[in-house]
Amino acid sequence: MAKTVLIVDDDPTQRRLMRAVCEKAGYPVLQADSGENALDLLRSEQGREIAVIMLDLRMPGLGGMETLKRAKSFREDLPIIVLTAQGGIDTVVEAMQNGATDFFVKPASPERIVVSINNALNLVTLTGEVSRLKRKREGSMAFDDLIGSSSTLANVKRLGERAAASNIPILITGESGTGKEMVARAIQGSSERAGRPFITVNCGAIPENLVESILFGHEKGSFTGANAKHVGKFQEADGGTIFLDEVGELPQDMQVKLLRVLQEGEVDPIGAKRPAKVDVRVISATNRVLVDDVKAGKFREDLFYRLNVFPVEIPALRQRADDIPALIDHFIERYNAEERRDVRGVRHEVLEVLCEQQWPGNVRQLENTIFRAVVLAEGAYLSAEDFPLLQEAFAEAGIVSGPPMLEGAEVPDMGPPLAIGKHDPAGAADQGPVSVFDREGHLRSLQEIEKDLIALAIDTYEGKMSEVARRLGMGRSTLYRKLREHDLEIKRAS
Repeated sequence: MAKTVLIVDDDPTQRRLMRAVCEKAGYPVLQADSGENALDLLRSEQGREIAVIMLDLRMPGLGGMETLKRAKSFREDLPIIVLTAQGGIDTVVEAMQNGATDFFVKPASPERIVVSINNALNLVTLTGEVSRLKRKREGSMAFDDLIGSSSTLANVKRLGERAAASNIPILITGESGTGKEMVARAIQGSSERAGRPFITVNCGAIPENLVESILFGHEKGSFTGANAKHVGKFQEADGGTIFLDEVGELPQDMQVKLLRVLQEGEVDPIGAKRPAKVDVRVISATNRVLVDDVKAGKFREDLFYRLNVFPVEIPALRQRADDIPALIDHFIERYNAEERRDVRGVRHEVLEVLCEQQWPGNVRQLENTIFRAVVLAEGAYLSAEDFPLLQEAFAEAGIVSGPPMLEGAEVPDMGPPLAIGKHDPAGAADQGPVSVFDREGHLRSLQEIEKDLIALAIDTYEGKMSEVARRLGMGRSTLYRKLREHDLEIKRAS
């Protein structure tokens, strides 16, 4: 999703110039001619789309500096780039002290404007990623850190929030790569154990002869090579949470010892004279069907029922395809910042193909796919050629790889314009596909005509947005911005 830029300047010429620069770079634009109007826009529903503000410091009425302070009071993380006709150091210092991200003196070159916007957005992404990693390290992640708003993911969040309210053992099931550990961390971060140790153990990655020592610890000299005392993972997690990933891979003898920990709340380190009490919340996870393993005698039935007190199933990514666009946006932002790239998004027709994939590796596979595409991309928007492993899927969808077309570049008209209705004061005669006059014979507004014309073009060319943009004589980024403005949906032919 493209990031919207709000331009706040009382000079219409300056607004027009900066809008042209932003739109050419692929950024949708909103405008305000005063500080008061800018704040009203920020507080509105439309204000949620605003990702960065370009703010003139000298305006009549509410000045730029006061607008900056008020905007920061309720949108603290919103980057604000201040514009000034005078480059006085005192003014710049004051603006930066009040929370401005960057500044430049008008008039600025288009390159300077675009670089400033890109840097501001990358800074926000990096700040968010640092904050997320800090919450992860401190054990305070929450369900808001899970990306997506589909009904299936919402159900997972509801179950997780209920589970977090107690110390009940939880078994998280789901295919590999669905994000089971993320859900486990969100449960911990939403519980009374938030901020306490969160110890992760991949049961399938431990050599069988070391499982007991790693989980439960050992005393010095308890076996050959035990040169020092070792505290097991359960004791490390004391007071917090232990996450047993791939718990179905545990050997049978270790299943017995794990059952004792769950029943008695104590562990028996190898060579210890007495057991050690532990206060641990156990969250386990598996991509196997443990019921089948129980029937086959591979997993203890009594342990299964101890672990499966509160089951939470994570849906596969193909079962929550509505979350794919949000996940793609998140990964693009993240790797833009980490790899110093400037990818603005993904082409619409490419996004449709990505949403239709099965993704057997789930979120992990999608993340790696987007990572590679961002690193290799040559255009501003990810196109079919940036996904070499999906060329067959693109071919089936009728998308032919070719040289990337820069978003925002105006495309010359390649055919006759669409028909527009003729004047009919009575309003009863055939006015054509798009009418210029209303039923009373008066001219309709340009906005109404434009909406109908775009809708007609999308229907005529079966949702092929490159063709729609060419026929309407506008850039694709401009077309997608107008789709949002008019609340239009794209309907492709089946």
